[in-house]
Amino acid sequence: MLAPDSATPNIVMYTSEYCPYCRRARALLDSKGVVYTLLDVNRNLRLWEEITKRTGRHTVPQIFIGDRHVGGCDDLFELERRGELTPLLRG
Repeated sequence: MLAPDSATPNIVMYTSEYCPYCRRARALLDSKGVVYTLLDVNRNLRLWEEITKRTGRHTVPQIFIGDRHVGGCDDLFELERRGELTPLLRG
């Protein structure tokens, strides 16, 4: 696993423990060997308000890589399909 350093962007995922799309997104990030932060919206209901303000969306996962809002699980996999995810994760 890659340890975060000054060149590696901070990765944050708003998630729910029981969400299958969240699990898929985590599995993809895990396969890339990156460190990321999970914010469980079910454990802190104020996070729902936060993601709505930040993204305009009401679903999880919502993924941020650095300052960039990547979107949800399908968006993350689309970046991977286009070959854009790994460079984005590397900073």
